Amino acid sequence: MKPGIHPDYHPVTVHCACGHNFTTRSTIKGNMLNVEICSNCHPFFTGKQKLVDTAGRVERFTKKYADAAAKVEAGKTAAAKK
Repeated sequence: MKPGIHPDYHPVTVHCACGHNFTTRSTIKGNMLNVEICSNCHPFFTGKQKLVDTAGRVERFTKKYADAAAKVEAGKTAAAKK
């Protein structure tokens, strides 16, 4: 590697919202990295849903597009009756 052109790569402590801490290396400035989800609490790695959608994003999405979905279904049934 050429000297002087690469960023500083140093150890950092990663702190997850679930409380898990681990050490890795990164180019970020500082010695602490806060994340919302890690391999200890992610459903893909754990095999179970552990975190709850606190912002209500799914409900907000379904509420927002419920009218559009109803119109599409009504259009399909009307076309099928013809």
